[in-house]
Amino acid sequence: MAAWVCAWLGATVDRALGQEPRTNATASAEIKPFKIFVDEIALQDLKQRLEKTRWPDEIEGSGWEYGVDLGYMKQLVEYWRTKYDWRKQEALLNQFPQFTTEIDGLTLHFIHKRSPHANALPLVITHGWPGTVQEFYKIIGPLTEPEKYGGRAEDAFHVVCPSLPGFGFSSKPRQPGWSVNRMSDVIAKLMARLGYERYGAQGGDWGANVTRWLGTYDSEHVVGIHLTFLPTSPPKTNPYDGVSQAERERMEKRQQELFNHRGYAAIQGSRPQTIGYALNDSPAGLAAWVVDKFWAWSDHGGNLEMSFTKDELLTNVMIYWVTQTPASSARIYFERDGYTGGRRSGRVPVGCALFPKEINVPPRKWVEASLNMVHWTEMPRGGHFAALEQPQLLIDDVQAFFRKVRPKP
Repeated sequence: MAAWVCAWLGATVDRALGQEPRTNATASAEIKPFKIFVDEIALQDLKQRLEKTRWPDEIEGSGWEYGVDLGYMKQLVEYWRTKYDWRKQEALLNQFPQFTTEIDGLTLHFIHKRSPHANALPLVITHGWPGTVQEFYKIIGPLTEPEKYGGRAEDAFHVVCPSLPGFGFSSKPRQPGWSVNRMSDVIAKLMARLGYERYGAQGGDWGANVTRWLGTYDSEHVVGIHLTFLPTSPPKTNPYDGVSQAERERMEKRQQELFNHRGYAAIQGSRPQTIGYALNDSPAGLAAWVVDKFWAWSDHGGNLEMSFTKDELLTNVMIYWVTQTPASSARIYFERDGYTGGRRSGRVPVGCALFPKEINVPPRKWVEASLNMVHWTEMPRGGHFAALEQPQLLIDDVQAFFRKVRPKP
């Protein structure tokens, strides 16, 4: 009986999310409007699972040292079960125009908010695991209509925020080989399908890889790229020549802070299917796995909710839960970048924003050695989830960089 319910629920959720059950239908260039809607039966199932959470023990007084603090997780799950309002969050996300289209055999979901300004620059924004398109809800309005938020109309963008294949409301790859490079090629095809001859790209996390790929293999269309997740490979000779002591100490301190936070990548990069069973079956387990990264990679000063509200944390987790994408999203760590699609066409200008609690905080010289960098900003605060944690700082820097590279009207 339980197996039947789970199988039926999966198909129900697919339909409720606007997706037909998986078929071998041929790809279509059609762009279809999309609205998020999760069937009530899925929400009731979630509540029942939360009520039956079987809690682990912990070392007394250990806090977050061994992993997510037990007291915090109990508070978060209780809030999720009794106070969190998915319908409210669903409506918040549905305020943005959303669409799906089929590219390379997959259904790609994306937010596409056009600016009312004729000279707006198209901008594709991507992030990665453990994020979702929900991360961008604070920045879409100011980027598309900056004058309404104290900015200038000439800094406006048409904003495109895709869910990467295997993430959220995009469909799940069923064959191996869907590396981040192959996903990047899909994003380039999406921008072409939307009719954007010239566009910019912004990215962090795996989205930084997507953004750099676009700047290299689609540079005839890309005017410039902006990164918040920066490459850390040192120059082959004299890596610390020209690097200040403060930069070196900052990098080494951050590496030490994150020394015990790398296990997730080893697991998802080697056994993503195995961890997928647990994350797809236990909402509390999924939340802990995701929230652990929000704790490690943000600038919260010991109080996670100084950076994110419970609603923001849980809505991000909910998107993984209701779409059943914990396993498919984890595979991005496993797939190797052997994909050879695309055509290397040049190097575009690069803008970099370095947030102090980002995973990588490399010296400026190292970044300059590997990128055509024309813009560099060291932020006073913030971390890995910049669009959610420090939206205004990110908005200001994206606008400042693209002023340097926008095509003249």
